[in-house]
Parts: sequence; structure tokens; C-alpha cells
Amino acid sequence: MIMASREEPLVSGEYYHVFNRGVAKQNVFSSDSDYRQAILSLDYYQYSNLPMKLSRYKQLTLEGQREVKSKIEDLDSKLVQVVAFVLMPNHWHFLLKQIADEGVSQFIGQFCNSYTRYYNTRHSRVGHVFQGTFKSVHIESQEQLIHLSRYIHLNPYAASIIKKSELLNYPWSSLPEYFSGQSNTIEISPILSIFKSTDKYKSFVFDHADYARELERVKHLTIDVEE
Repeated sequence: MIMASREEPLVSGEYYHVFNRGVAKQNVFSSDSDYRQAILSLDYYQYSNLPMKLSRYKQLTLEGQREVKSKIEDLDSKLVQVVAFVLMPNHWHFLLKQIADEGVSQFIGQFCNSYTRYYNTRHSRVGHVFQGTFKSVHIESQEQLIHLSRYIHLNPYAASIIKKSELLNYPWSSLPEYFSGQSNTIEISPILSIFKSTDKYKSFVFDHADYARELERVKHLTIDVEE
């Protein structure tokens, strides 16, 4: 079981950039099924006092899942609020607001442990999937909050995984949900309420896209030189 202990406790009511990658930088998402499992885990484990494991929840009908989810939401037992996320082949980034004490650590622990069990079973392997304890950075200002959301949403393009025109359709991030205006997984209001419209936020993200990709390219060049 992954125990996410921290030197400094994370504070309820505050926002955090939380991220981790695969062991030895190996891919942790290698199929659509893997990505879908991670997003389901992201959605399910935001809550405490869950009535069943995710594996059993997945076996329910859609109606059964809706009933369970409704009961969980009625308990008002959220650990975290997920504001933005992106899943990349060998790592992930979450923008979280901690709701309950130790909520981030509990959420990440359950997410990682559940996904590790799934991944090891599906891919006939054993051992850790993610690299050690997750990393977290405290978000200290509104400006930092919106810039981080942009960084997260631009990750697939900055890493040259997709074209800029494909960003709004990249299914493994929260960006499409920001523009659909509908989501049962994330809370888009902390970011979108800062902008006059979704189009303003879209411009905020896309106007920085090429610069973000160039920064990523330069970073990798620097790493290659150092190594």
C-alpha cells in the first residue's frame, strides 16, 4: 500500500499542484483502457467512506453506478476537489483543492493503489507502477492558479504528443470539459469564474501554446547536455 507521508502537512482549503510519473520514467498508460481506468479512479476516489472497491463498482450497471454515486455525494464526504488534470503516457498532473484534513494524501494513495492493482493485473506484472511518494506544490495566488491550469492543459501539445488543433479533443485531460461546460468529475468554476467567458480562457491557453512547446524543447536539450 502506498503511504503518502509529507514533511509538511497539506492544508485544507488550499490548492496544490500534485504530480508523479512511472517508475524509471516508464509508461503507465499504454492503452485507452488504461486511461479510462485512471479517470474512473480519479472520479471515484475523491470521496471517503466509499461503500465498495472500484473493481466492484465497475461491475454495476450504469444505473447502479449512478445510484451509488448519488449516495456518496449525498454524504458530503469529499477529500479533494479536482480542478484540472492531464494524463500523459508516463506521468500525470492534478490541480487539487484539499477539502478534508489529509484529503490529498488519502486521495492520491487510493488512486495510486487502485490503479497499480489494475495495471499489474492487466499487464501481468508485479511491483510499483508510480515512482515513490507524489510531489506537491502549494498554489499561493490566483495568478499561479490559472497559470498552472494552463500548464496542465497544454502538456500534451508541449510534449509534442498531439497537434495544437487536437488539444480541445484530447480525451485524457480536463480541457474538453472546460468548454463543454459539463463535468461530474472536476470543478471548473475556480478557474472559469476568473475569466469573462470560456472563449477568454481558451485564448489564455492557446496564445501560450507555442511558447510552452518551445520551453519543453529547450528543457529537454538542457537535460541531454547535462546527462
